[in-house]
Amino acid sequence: MRGFMPMRCLLIEDDKPTARFIRDGLQRSGCTVEACHDGKTGLTQAIEGQWDVIVLDRMLPGGVDGLDILAALRARDDATPVLVLSALSSLDERVRGLRGGCDDYLTKPFAFDELLARIEALTRRATHRNDTERMTVADLQLDPRTRRVFRDRKLIALQPREYLLLEYLVRHQGEVVTRKMLLAAVWGYHFDPETNVIDVQMSRLRNKVDKDFAVPLIQTVRGVGYTIQAPPDTATASRPVDG
Repeated sequence: MRGFMPMRCLLIEDDKPTARFIRDGLQRSGCTVEACHDGKTGLTQAIEGQWDVIVLDRMLPGGVDGLDILAALRARDDATPVLVLSALSSLDERVRGLRGGCDDYLTKPFAFDELLARIEALTRRATHRNDTERMTVADLQLDPRTRRVFRDRKLIALQPREYLLLEYLVRHQGEVVTRKMLLAAVWGYHFDPETNVIDVQMSRLRNKVDKDFAVPLIQTVRGVGYTIQAPPDTATASRPVDG
C-alpha cells in the first residue's frame, strides 16, 4: 500500500483464521507481525516487547481480556498506539474501549483495507508526536526537525537518502532491521529488487558516522540485516534531548 511504513506490530487475536488473515495482509504491506492468541501471552508480549502498533481483540481467552491489557499498558505510561478489534459493536462498548485507553476501535466484521488505513493513521500520529524530538544513540544525535546529525558534537553532512536510512535505524535502535524493512521505508520498495543499493548506501553511511570515531555504532547482522546501538558501557535510550 502506498505510504505504508514498515513497522513492528503485535497482533493479539484468539480466532486463528482471523489472525492469519490480518497477519498475512500486514506482512504483504511490509510489516513485521508477531501474533498470539490468548490474553496472558498477549499481555506478556505487549509489556515486554517494543511495538509500533498493537492490534488487540476485545474478548480473549486465558482470564485476561483486551481491556485488561490496555489498562496494564496505560498504567505503565506506555503510549503505543492500540487498535481494538471487537464483535462488541454497541455504542457503550465502543466508548468503554476508547475510555479504557485504546486509540481506535474497529468492529467485526471488517474490511482489511479499512484496518490498514486505520493503522496507517495511528502510526502517522505517533510519528508526528516524535518528529520534534531529538534522538540519541551514545554520542550520536539526530534532529528530525532540521535533519541535522551530530556525533561527538561534530556536524555530519548526509545526503537525503543517507539521513532517512540512519533515522530509520535510530528509531529502531537495538532491533535488527531487515533488508526488506529498509527497502520499504527508505526506497518505497515492497519487494527486493536484487540490487546492492542497501550495501552501497550503508557503506557510505558508515564511513560518515563511524569511520572517524573510536566506537562503531552500526553493526551488520549477517544474513539478516543491520542494527544500531550504543556499546553496553555507553548505552543511551532514544529520548528527547534538551536544547
